[in-house]
Amino acid sequence: MTEKTKDKVYEDSIINWPEEERPRERLLKFGPHSLTNAELLAILLRVGVKGKSAVDLARQIIREAKGLRGLDKLESKELYSIKGLSDAKIAQIKASIELGKRILEESKKVEGIASSSKKAYDLLYPRMRDLKKEVFRVIFLNSQNQVIDIVTAHEGTVTMSNVYVREIINLANKFGAAAMIFAHNHPSGEPKPSSEDKAITEELVFAGRIMKINVLDHIIIGEEKYFSFADEGLIKRYNTNFDMKK
Repeated sequence: MTEKTKDKVYEDSIINWPEEERPRERLLKFGPHSLTNAELLAILLRVGVKGKSAVDLARQIIREAKGLRGLDKLESKELYSIKGLSDAKIAQIKASIELGKRILEESKKVEGIASSSKKAYDLLYPRMRDLKKEVFRVIFLNSQNQVIDIVTAHEGTVTMSNVYVREIINLANKFGAAAMIFAHNHPSGEPKPSSEDKAITEELVFAGRIMKINVLDHIIIGEEKYFSFADEGLIKRYNTNFDMKK
């Protein structure tokens, strides 16, 4: 058994480590905040590979992925290139990351989201910032502008042909929603809306007006920045256009 200064590393199985050094026991005794990223990941992995403990393997994974955010960005199929990762380990890693995102999302379902594009952006950004394809999501709200649910309506390039307005309105009626906020990401990182984005948004505003469901905003998420149709006055313009056509 070998040991490095400062950061103790044991070459054999964690079960052979002194109890006070085992990640699981330390977590239960001192709390998860006392563990490093590698030690937390090692608990998920449970076992290492020949010549490497679970902590050693976890360090390797984090290093090759270039950090936890990089690990999140990697597709499941890409993780197979890291020696020692099986179907079960990859599933455990991806499931734990997704749970973390959902916990963060739930914690941000705060009052006032309908009045602030920034709050809607903060709610959605953690789950949409690193997606490799466009995803169109809808936040459904009740008459008190509280979040009822957040639904993924489409995955892939957003066009009029694949964002089905009728289906979104049907979902809104199913949830008993009084209002909606739309959001989609631009994998390029640049949130500037395209002409197609503008056309879709106006169509959705019109459909909402017909069904008496208020469209509050459409947010395009880029790399640490966003575009808000409401903030730029476009939602108001589309409502005006609807009134002029009546």
